[in-house]
Amino acid sequence: MAVPASKKPSLGAIFLTIFLDLLGFGLVLPFLAEEARDTFHSTALLATLVSAVYSLMGFFFVPVWGRVSDRVGRRPVLLWSVAATAASNLGLGLALAYGNSIGWLFAMRMFAGIATANISTASAYITDVTSEKDRARGMGLIGMAFGLGFVLGPGVGGVLASIEVGGRHGPVACFVASALSIGNLIWAYFGLAESLPPELRGKRTRGLSPLDFSAAKKTFADPALGRAVIVNFVAVASFANLDQTYRFFNKDLFMMNERQTGVLLAVIGVAAAGVQGGLVRKLSGVVADSAMLRAGIALQLVAFSMTALAPGVGKWLLFSGGVVLAIGNGLSQPSISALVSKRALPSERGAILGTNQSAASLARVIGPAMGGWLYGSSFGKASPYWAAASGMGLALLVAMSVRDAREPGVAAR
Repeated sequence: MAVPASKKPSLGAIFLTIFLDLLGFGLVLPFLAEEARDTFHSTALLATLVSAVYSLMGFFFVPVWGRVSDRVGRRPVLLWSVAATAASNLGLGLALAYGNSIGWLFAMRMFAGIATANISTASAYITDVTSEKDRARGMGLIGMAFGLGFVLGPGVGGVLASIEVGGRHGPVACFVASALSIGNLIWAYFGLAESLPPELRGKRTRGLSPLDFSAAKKTFADPALGRAVIVNFVAVASFANLDQTYRFFNKDLFMMNERQTGVLLAVIGVAAAGVQGGLVRKLSGVVADSAMLRAGIALQLVAFSMTALAPGVGKWLLFSGGVVLAIGNGLSQPSISALVSKRALPSERGAILGTNQSAASLARVIGPAMGGWLYGSSFGKASPYWAAASGMGLALLVAMSVRDAREPGVAAR
């Protein structure tokens, strides 16, 4: 798996690798839950679990691939992950086009989740090639790749989903996602250099548990850090109520097709990217992280309430709620990461950030399942969003007691 000697590790190369992968992931968002429910005649809960198992497998296997990359290098793990993603997207497309059992959708999404080594290994890659001074800027590339992938992916996926294969929607988008991954694999093979020298491999010892209980103990030993992680968990779980039920909601109550849902998701993505790339950068260092966190969660509470009320008001409120949701999420997510990072001692920062990330990963498993159960229940089709608004209210109450070191009266750690 050697690359030419002239190739050196670079942030641009890893950015392109992650962006192409996330673009392919975003393509399937506008239609997967709908196809699982309507084409395979499942319940709303079962359809949203197709998404939840992806996150669940990632939750368990990310530390496995992190440990493997410490031993054999980052590049082989990244190449494996991209190749497996190509295979899983191809399999998902075939299952959507010709399958008769929802079990095939579960199998393909579980396989895709197991193969999800890209983000954690990419973070390690960036750590390998950046100094501590430039680390934040390097990690910001992953956030940018996420933003661009989720802006472009759903919009393109919504258009591609309208192309039928045997009367079914979605296979073409999956085939395009697979082709993107194959192109990504070719690019990474020739353009992505190894970042971890042979002499440094096997020097670290990582556990295989998705939860680092020692790190969690250190995190909750500081009440402010513990509350911040709780806020993040509740907020992410609440937000994830929308993940797969949103397409149901758009179709069942607003008669929107896949393309329209893709456009709406793209609008939300553009707004979130604009907030994170512009507003947050201007406010950072001027406004306390905890203040931005509270503002972001409060806006999401309002946004979910707007979404729940939209069927009785009009589609304009659905779109307005989506934009408000994007602004709130764009404020809260960078703020919570910054707050946790700044409050943690330098020697504990990596472990504590890992605890926060693990909590968020677990929330992304719980949220879609909860949303699917509520959507199919007797509580009504708006119930996932009322539940999300309530969750944001709880997160806001806890966030009121979260302070960061720069606020008056709070000792710096």
